[in-house]
Amino acid sequence: MPQTSSSPSIKASSSVINDFQAVIMALLLIVTIGYFLVLIVTPTNMYRQIWIPKIKAQTTTSTYFGAQGRTLLMNTFPLIFIAVLGCVYLHLWKKSNDKNINRVEKKQKMAIWRRPIIMKGLGIVSRIELGFFVMFIALLVWTFASYLHIIFPTLTPKSVAKTGEKVWEAKLEDSGLRLGLVGNICLTFLFVPVTRGSSVLQVFGLTSEASVKYHIWLGHIVMTLFSAHGICYIIYWAATHQLSEMLKWGNTDISNLAGELSLLSGLVLWIATFPRIRRKMFELFFYTHHFYILFVVFFVFHVGVSYAGIMLPGFYLFMVDRYLRFLQSLSNVRLVSARVLPCETLELNFSKSKGLCYTPTSIMFVNVPSISKLQWHPFTITSSSSLEPEKLSVVIKGEGSWSKKLYQMISSPNSVNRLNVSVEGPYGPASTHFLRHDLLVMVSGGSGVTPFISIIRELIHTSESQKCKTPEILLISVFKNSQELTMLDLLLPISGAPSETSKLGLQIEAFVTREKQPISAEDEKNFRTIWFKPNPSDEPITPILGRNNWLWLGAIISSSFIIFLISLGVLNRYYIYPIDKNTNKIYSYPIKAVLNMLIICMSIVITSSAAFVWNKRQNATDAKQIQNMEGASPMASPNSWFYNADREMESLPQQSLFQSTNLHFGERPDLKRRLFERKESSVGVLVCGPKKMRHEVANICSSGLASNLHFESISFSW
Repeated sequence: MPQTSSSPSIKASSSVINDFQAVIMALLLIVTIGYFLVLIVTPTNMYRQIWIPKIKAQTTTSTYFGAQGRTLLMNTFPLIFIAVLGCVYLHLWKKSNDKNINRVEKKQKMAIWRRPIIMKGLGIVSRIELGFFVMFIALLVWTFASYLHIIFPTLTPKSVAKTGEKVWEAKLEDSGLRLGLVGNICLTFLFVPVTRGSSVLQVFGLTSEASVKYHIWLGHIVMTLFSAHGICYIIYWAATHQLSEMLKWGNTDISNLAGELSLLSGLVLWIATFPRIRRKMFELFFYTHHFYILFVVFFVFHVGVSYAGIMLPGFYLFMVDRYLRFLQSLSNVRLVSARVLPCETLELNFSKSKGLCYTPTSIMFVNVPSISKLQWHPFTITSSSSLEPEKLSVVIKGEGSWSKKLYQMISSPNSVNRLNVSVEGPYGPASTHFLRHDLLVMVSGGSGVTPFISIIRELIHTSESQKCKTPEILLISVFKNSQELTMLDLLLPISGAPSETSKLGLQIEAFVTREKQPISAEDEKNFRTIWFKPNPSDEPITPILGRNNWLWLGAIISSSFIIFLISLGVLNRYYIYPIDKNTNKIYSYPIKAVLNMLIICMSIVITSSAAFVWNKRQNATDAKQIQNMEGASPMASPNSWFYNADREMESLPQQSLFQSTNLHFGERPDLKRRLFERKESSVGVLVCGPKKMRHEVANICSSGLASNLHFESISFSW
């Protein structure tokens, strides 16, 4: 009876929430389209001759914001508004999902547009991504061409004679200026994809990890345009005998020297990002990437604070996210144990609060000060917050220098009995859509199996607790040697019950490519589990902004921006304009830029710190519940079930898993045959592994020969 009586109220509440979501999404789309329409119209005569005069008449005369008010209104406010409204939408989405846990999305909307395409230089992209990329490039070309189309006809021998220039010199200078203006458009969006807790990304179904490629594309375009911008001006100054302009630091004008320092910082950063350098010298890439601070600061000095408002919103949201990450990283988290696998792989198990929820394929950044105080490395979370409410696990493969040092530190006979660790995250998609498929085909190479662990564990929980049908799973894993087979031991949690795995339709096809037969029992290397001593100062991993994190984030962004506007207005009205007389010709641009940057930083620090402290107090109860693992055997761990199939299984879940596994030695899977032979109406195909494997699977799914194959984009870190 209670369920029957409460059902109508739940449905009514869900209906209201869904209506609010629809209204907010419509408003988000309107503002987003309007924002891009402004970018499209900006280089036209209509904008310069009609819009600008009217906007200036309303804003420039203001003694609170002056000329800066126009960029704040037209360029900064829309993206901030989208971010805040996106936080409200995501909060409602979260509540809606909590009330409709059994709702399954089965429709494949725009499936043809989600099919992958392999583009040289871009990698694997969907048709939607490619379409937006082409439109963005078209926007840049349109902007540059429109500027030149308007300006070039006015540059005649007669018009340039007054300045003593030649026509080609004037055109070169103007081309350099317009290249810089076009580069500013890219700079506006450059930091959005790397804002890890971004509501702007998640409201449009993206994650920061999957969006890193957009940051890379934008970074290359930004530096190409800014480099061309700088080269044009250097050639122009050399041709007109004005090379002394390179050292100009204008007090109330453009600062050329600041622009050159900004460009130099960007070039150092840019060079270190190229694959050959990044892969061979990752630490060089990591440290030089912090030159973005110098790049942005000198950029503001170069163009002035008023014009910098064009790129401010993306960087503002990034700064909010970056400071929240800094606050989270101040505490050491409780590392409970580590499982040492014989394939130079670690599973780290952390204590977490029950209030911390995350979706499968989420990632977490880990810092171990004893190895490096500055380096943070992302790792895919393998645990399920639903199935394992008090534990969070990540798997780390000993590949790079940092991960190898960590593996040696923990796996050595004289391993440490405790380890200081700080984390940032978790970060992941707002929701997943794996339940909409009849079958999930997961293709992995080596450590690429990592993100599938969390998906399988989540589906175990879903099949049991929500009593809804889950898709069958076909896991095709490719390994180099038998030792790497132990990665499959991590598919199920140690605490799994037999009933939890028996109902899961899981079939594993494991391929060992460099061995012709199984390893002998004498050569077997077992797992080891290291238990770490607790420290009273360690804390479980908790949500930094509590359960209502999206509402808190929206409050931080909106309140900090309002404080910034009020502080800026007071500064201008009672300090700058009494000196400047509202002319923009007296007060120093660099000093004004410094004051603006200080106000922004103070606004973000005050609001973010207040929200963090408030939620930290709310999480204090969880922090005191760190469980002391005394009594656990420091070396106790179940042996791997792959090395000796005849031994008595230590747990029924592992026995069930072994029975559903087929081992293949000395061969590779025929992925095309295995995918095309699946006749289910909807097959979700996920792949993680080497580039060649990802491209092969993407080509199969995009061939159009099997309409039931739906390529699911997924990213992982280890």
